[in-house]
Amino acid sequence: MGQKVPPKIQRLKIIEDWDSKWYANKNIYANYLHEDIRIREWVRKEYGQAGISKIVVQRYPQFIVINIHTARPAILIGRKGAEIERIRGWLTRISGKKSDVNVIEIENPLLDAQLVAESIARALKRKITYRRAMKQAMGLALKAGAHGIKVMCSGRLGGAEIARSVWYREGRVPLHTLRANIDYGFSQCFANYGVIGVKVWIFKGEIIPKKETRAESKEG
Repeated sequence: MGQKVPPKIQRLKIIEDWDSKWYANKNIYANYLHEDIRIREWVRKEYGQAGISKIVVQRYPQFIVINIHTARPAILIGRKGAEIERIRGWLTRISGKKSDVNVIEIENPLLDAQLVAESIARALKRKITYRRAMKQAMGLALKAGAHGIKVMCSGRLGGAEIARSVWYREGRVPLHTLRANIDYGFSQCFANYGVIGVKVWIFKGEIIPKKETRAESKEG
């Protein structure tokens, strides 16, 4: 059976939550969706060196808030908050609403799948062999406390004429267990001989969802 969706999609409202938190009717839904995509693309383009893992967009009737999860918050904050003000001003211009920006620091970047995938892509860009880049990232993640990790690289690996996919796995990565906390990340390396895609799955343990009691259900 093919696994064509990221692990987070299957776990929504079980142990995961949406990255866009808002509701809109069919008349403005598409506008909000494209605006979210534009916000994420702009922030990643302007602050790509900040190690951004994800950007969560929250919308209110006359207000918009974005939460940026990053490994280097100092780059996003800037001197005396200059960069935060720049992002806030840009948000206000494109959305036409008051805006706010929250910068959330990632405690352990070695356990963030998106940042691990980007580090492997940067290593491939520096002409480091794909096997070494993948093995090194896996070793660091396991030392940082990961229960398991799987890494896959696809493309013209090593400049080969025929593209192929190579993957390594260490530890457990139970993709079909919905209570398993699996972080997923994807990045690309634009090498001289073509594009190489990098996917990373990191298993951080199991999360048991809290069962709703009868009293809570009656109150709801």
